[in-house]
Amino acid sequence: MKLCVSHSLRVAAGVLSLGLLASQSGQQLPFGTWHRLTDAPVISPGGDGWQSAGTFNPAVIEANGKIVMLYRAQDNQGTSRLGYADSADGVHFKRRDEPVLNPTQSYEKNGGVEDPRLVQFGDTYYLTYTGYNKTDAQLCLAISKDLIHWERKGVIIPANKGNWNVKWTKSGAIVPEKIDGKYWMYFLGTSPDNKDQGGLAYSQDLMHWTEATKTPVLPVRPGQFDSRVAEPGPAPILTPNGIVLVYNGADDKLVYRTGVAIFDRKNPRKLLWRSDRPILQPEKDWEKVGQVPNVVFVEGVVKRGERYLFYYGAADKYIGVAEAPILH
Repeated sequence: MKLCVSHSLRVAAGVLSLGLLASQSGQQLPFGTWHRLTDAPVISPGGDGWQSAGTFNPAVIEANGKIVMLYRAQDNQGTSRLGYADSADGVHFKRRDEPVLNPTQSYEKNGGVEDPRLVQFGDTYYLTYTGYNKTDAQLCLAISKDLIHWERKGVIIPANKGNWNVKWTKSGAIVPEKIDGKYWMYFLGTSPDNKDQGGLAYSQDLMHWTEATKTPVLPVRPGQFDSRVAEPGPAPILTPNGIVLVYNGADDKLVYRTGVAIFDRKNPRKLLWRSDRPILQPEKDWEKVGQVPNVVFVEGVVKRGERYLFYYGAADKYIGVAEAPILH
């Protein structure tokens, strides 16, 4: 869809305002204005098999000089698996013929494995994902040395119980360095008022996690683009000034847009700043029309040269990529 000039200027002004607000609040974002890298999706569904209905919500990481992507693939029965693709340039991806993670456990059966996030510690990759069995969605963990063969570690934050999250759990964005001797992870939970909000957990070993607060650390905001959902995106970007969490916000009409929050570098519980305007929103036809309309959902980020590449699901059907310059 071709954007009119006035709309493009409004979007650019919104992103510029985001940078100015961050600067004025004493915070500094590590990236500049986001731009879509391509007009078309970089990965689309195809065939009549395991990725026929949707290919979306990707995690990415740099490995062996390539960008490796794990993405959610859905078949025509609605079951999700994780596919694998890699790319030298970040745009043209080669996919493996078979998924690298299939639903096999009781907490995954009949629904699937969904919405991956990736982080690396040492020579081990840590994959958080949602296990869905048509009854509960729960935040799960698996580990790998090669990004292809995965060892499950089970549910790490169970559904239906917690300090404040009373329903499903999802979206584990692990901070890529220890802070105060602990590992930290932002995640999604549902509060008693049926709002999906950002929580925080900590761990000594990356396997056993404990909620860190009695209330959400990234709450929804009435009347704003994140009034219904405030959901962690990819692993946060660490800067000297803070923990920068790209997140996915949805309003009361469940239109999904992208926001940014900054937490204290020494205290991951403390929210310092968040964007009043989205930095990415559904604009292309393939972001507006799909299995779920009007969705951009960022789950992957990788640093490449002098830019960040952000990978996102579009309308629960496609995968897109946006770039942003690194600000020094």
